[in-house]
Amino acid sequence: MARLTGTDLTLAYDRRVIASSLEVTVPDGAFTVIIGPNACGKSTLLRALARMLKPRAGAVHLDGSVITSLPSKEVARRLGLLPQSSIVPDGITVADLVARGRYPHQRFMRQWSRADEAAVAEAMRATDVTGLAERIVDELSGGQRQRVWLAMALAQETPILLLDEPTTFLDISHQIEVLDLCAELNEAGRTLVAVLHDLNQACRYATHLIVMRDGAIVAEGDPRRIVTSSLVEEVFEVRCEIIADPQTGTPLIVPEARRKATAPA
Repeated sequence: MARLTGTDLTLAYDRRVIASSLEVTVPDGAFTVIIGPNACGKSTLLRALARMLKPRAGAVHLDGSVITSLPSKEVARRLGLLPQSSIVPDGITVADLVARGRYPHQRFMRQWSRADEAAVAEAMRATDVTGLAERIVDELSGGQRQRVWLAMALAQETPILLLDEPTTFLDISHQIEVLDLCAELNEAGRTLVAVLHDLNQACRYATHLIVMRDGAIVAEGDPRRIVTSSLVEEVFEVRCEIIADPQTGTPLIVPEARRKATAPA
């Protein structure tokens, strides 16, 4: 049985139902990417998997237990989350914010340890924020803040990591760095689930793809197997050609070009 699953989920905000009868299984050891048009329910599903949104019906299970029945600290030792937007405490430095990722590992009789120090240092190194350690988080650019939040999630050292649009605010160079890091974490044995908007990045990095539209999962599996021009047109209403990525061999979506009007003779 997979460690993280959702069964017969109805997800809603107040009276607005986003998804119903949703079944999802996160494959252990996979890098799962959720894609779909805006407002299709991608982030809502991730929030439910992370216990940030309680399903109106159905349940999310973590290691066989209903996730809402587990103590918060216990969930935080098994599952980390990089949310789409986060509130930064006033005046906090980068080093102090990243260190908060170690909170789930602190117990009443166990305070800061060398293992905590090493985890924070490695997370900051991996996300290239070591040089920002003494800076106030509020003074950083959007891209720098995003990398700091990722560092905090990495410092948590959970076997499962959920990321809601982790490349938001990042330039192309840092997008690739973050996704390469995610791929390395996955190859080292960590289970990842990420919401992405860029279809080509999703196809390149995902080992398991979940495609959503209007609150439903319309396709899932290996990107090389499920991504077709008809699927892209059905889900995103974009005509395209699918070719092999010359770097990875994964599907590369090439949208149909706009046809220019022919000038009169």
